[in-house]
Amino acid sequence: MVGKGLVWCKPSPNLVVRAAALARAENLSHVEPGPRTDSAVDAGLTNHTGYGDVFAPCAAHWLDWSKKPNPKMQEIDTVSQPAHDAPVAAYADALFTLAVQQRASDIHLEPQQQGLIIRLRVDGLLHRVPSPAQEIARRLCARIKIMAAMDIAEQRRPQDGRISTVGDGFQLDARVSSLPTLWGEKLVLRLVPANSSLLTLDALGLNQTQHAQLLEALSQPQGLILVTGPTGSGKTQTLYSALQWLNAEHRNISTAEEPIEIPLTGINQVAIRPSIGLDFAATLRALLRQDPDVLMVGEIRDEATASMAMRAAQTGHLVLSTLHTNSARATLLRLNQLGVSARDLTESLTLVLAQRLLRRLCGACKKACRAATPPGVQIQSTGFEANEAGCERCLNGYCGRLGVFELSSGRGLFEPASKRGSATETLQQGSTQSLRDNALTYHHNGDTSLAEVDRVLPNTNGQNG
Repeated sequence: MVGKGLVWCKPSPNLVVRAAALARAENLSHVEPGPRTDSAVDAGLTNHTGYGDVFAPCAAHWLDWSKKPNPKMQEIDTVSQPAHDAPVAAYADALFTLAVQQRASDIHLEPQQQGLIIRLRVDGLLHRVPSPAQEIARRLCARIKIMAAMDIAEQRRPQDGRISTVGDGFQLDARVSSLPTLWGEKLVLRLVPANSSLLTLDALGLNQTQHAQLLEALSQPQGLILVTGPTGSGKTQTLYSALQWLNAEHRNISTAEEPIEIPLTGINQVAIRPSIGLDFAATLRALLRQDPDVLMVGEIRDEATASMAMRAAQTGHLVLSTLHTNSARATLLRLNQLGVSARDLTESLTLVLAQRLLRRLCGACKKACRAATPPGVQIQSTGFEANEAGCERCLNGYCGRLGVFELSSGRGLFEPASKRGSATETLQQGSTQSLRDNALTYHHNGDTSLAEVDRVLPNTNGQNG
């Protein structure tokens, strides 16, 4: 039973951690031994978190630590007392294992007035997981900073670092970012693929026509290929997959990135450092003196970078980059705002690829419903929606994500340009299906829900479907 301020449970090591997590979820104060069973604690914990006993591996260390006479670990120096790091290391390993198992893209450690909040970004959305005791929370952040080769004494300024570690059944590569906030230092770990061989064009989810368009553009000796979309839409994955396809002994490939997301063998990657004047434009200017065949610019964000990218594309180089625009249709307008002339666009721009990511319905528990009909489809079919309760294979009815793309080729874009002169009309001429139309096709095929399509790509026309 659960009493006020207490969670009564058997004194088994694995159960103590699960009961402690349940106590925090129910806003209770502490744990004492009693008649409550493992299954009862797990049931309560699952109701609050959905993760059950996933943190059981750190229980033995946590129980041993809790018996010490003075568990106020904030007062213990992080480096000089490694014996007290056992529960912290166990929790960190459990957290990393959970992130890998859940296919998380990011880990958020957020200090709040009531304690440390930990959330995982899975399939684009954040989900809270059990937090450690307050006595462990600060040391957990310090441990992660040490692993990332960051200065643990500096908590007033943002820092960046990297972690590469191997655990029990997983390999973790992460980019770590720290930020001072009101209640302490917030950490975000961006998990990146540990194996670059997984970066393939076939894995992106392009249909046959789109795949052929992209390969044709990548096969050109020169030109500009732009990948567009908001943050978290998969642009980095697409760029790195394209670089891997291009990566060959006879090509000199160089990149300018902030930061370097995934180290790639055989490619010269440069991390820009604006604090010393090494911005995208300056790096690109230096790379042009390095006899490059292919250049990748992490982002075109100012007039100088846009001008250098256009010049590189016009002088015999294949240039890949990104823009933060909502669609392929908005890309020309954004480049015009950055001072790129219509003539330069006509001569340089080869392909615009806009993209989004949709959560994929779990094949084991999805529920049938009436499907919205995409344009051009006359037959009404049965669609599917998410089972919010989920199952052991998914999270809230979804498992994994799908790429949705809109490609606009330079050939279709600029052939009528001299006659029409409208950037928007020209882009419409060269476009394939819109992002929403492609997303509705996934819904029609039973791969995603209409609610997910509307969340990522709202229907701005007010039409059904």
